[in-house]
Amino acid sequence: MGSRQVTSWQDKNITVAGLGVSGISAARALAGLGAVVTVVDNGDGDAHRARAAELAAEGITVRLGRLADGGHAGEVLPGGTELVVTSPGWKPDSPLFEAAAKAGVDVVGDVEIAWLLREVGQERRAAAGEPLRAPAPWLAITGTNGKTTTTQMLASILKAAGLRTAAVGNIGTPIIDVVLGEQEYDVLAVELSSYQLHWAPSLRVHSAAVLNLAPDHLDWHGSMQAYAADKGRIYEGNTVACVYNVADPATEELVVEADVEEGCRAIGFTLGAPGPSMLGVVDGILVDRAFVENRRKNAQELAEVTDVNPPAPHNIANALAAAALARAFGVEPRAVRDGLRDFRPDAHRVAYVDEVDSVTYIDDSKATNTHAAEASLAAFEPVVWIAGGLAKGATFDELVQNAAKRLRGAVLIGADRALIAEALARHAPEVPVVDLDRTDTGAMLAAVREAAALAEPGDTVLLAPACASMDMFANYNKRGDAFADAVRELAAENAADTA
Repeated sequence: MGSRQVTSWQDKNITVAGLGVSGISAARALAGLGAVVTVVDNGDGDAHRARAAELAAEGITVRLGRLADGGHAGEVLPGGTELVVTSPGWKPDSPLFEAAAKAGVDVVGDVEIAWLLREVGQERRAAAGEPLRAPAPWLAITGTNGKTTTTQMLASILKAAGLRTAAVGNIGTPIIDVVLGEQEYDVLAVELSSYQLHWAPSLRVHSAAVLNLAPDHLDWHGSMQAYAADKGRIYEGNTVACVYNVADPATEELVVEADVEEGCRAIGFTLGAPGPSMLGVVDGILVDRAFVENRRKNAQELAEVTDVNPPAPHNIANALAAAALARAFGVEPRAVRDGLRDFRPDAHRVAYVDEVDSVTYIDDSKATNTHAAEASLAAFEPVVWIAGGLAKGATFDELVQNAAKRLRGAVLIGADRALIAEALARHAPEVPVVDLDRTDTGAMLAAVREAAALAEPGDTVLLAPACASMDMFANYNKRGDAFADAVRELAAENAADTA
């Protein structure tokens, strides 16, 4: 579709695909601007009906479930539609979008709408008494893993610099609500998924980072090439900096391919000593050789590795990426340090649970793919690894090969645990494996007990499943909670035994 500008939303017929959080946000925002909005969704449960009733009371039409002619609401383009706004998870080959393409109707996502509504938000705040300013710049982050943590780190650094900011996008409050809300911001830290980037052709941010690239969501994108291309959209039109991962050449290739504003710089981050135009680590210090005078000879100390919580290698990389974006926005070194010190990661992301009988228990239930699990395993040694769940088409040979020397043992749970067991048998045959033939939620307590039996003092028992959770749990949060509960029960049992 290319860059676009909508001069008026009044009476524009817009179809919103999806009755989730982002869909409801888009529907209300566009209806509030005078658009004629119809929301479509194939669901027809009690929750869908309740949401539909709320929107109907606001004058928004909602079509749910099966239609009278036998088709489904989410597959039929309403007559007169001039624009389709999709929720992130809807696949590009959905029948609704095929119908839109045949009718010559554009399909965009909530991030695209938020980008187009930035001026509207500023005008609303000016009408309420705020000075009329340019819209807040966006510092954007994507990648296969680490997006949320890095975005939150960036927001913490920006706040430490005294800037009005928020972590938005694929996390927290819907980005449309932030753009149109009463709060004025100086800058936004924006997490963007590959889905959101696919549907955001006009996006042109201040600076952006691609943290890493590994196979994920290929069933949605169709190929690794298409997935990478959608991630790379985040660099298009950048004005100041394109931040890439030196250890992941594919991210730098995306920078090379991007069409950016003149003067925009490629900025690398590395866990090693940085070259010019990079941020990296020297003797336990995070240093900047990108945003300093005479960067070929000089470096600026930003923070210590111990200021990063937790100081695992992949999280230090996250901190460097966040620091690079903050420095691109002109943030002083002290704010980088203070922001990293203030930051506390969300639950289930390399989270310390407890130490029982001199064995440390770590919850990284958020490691739902092999790339995330590999980063987690690299942070500890020796490890008793609890893994398994829904593989989502993944293979585990490379993961096991890279982690084999760190493994004390492995305990496998979940529907696709056999795939991991086979990889362990091929590449780490000396590692003892406990295969729990069960997928009930009580299996987690059994897994923790088996892991404790394999562990020796000084070891780490690590939940880094490398798989999705939905075979056993509602989501990765519930899986992590079950792990933490099991560890606490183990601690209580051991305390009772020694009493």
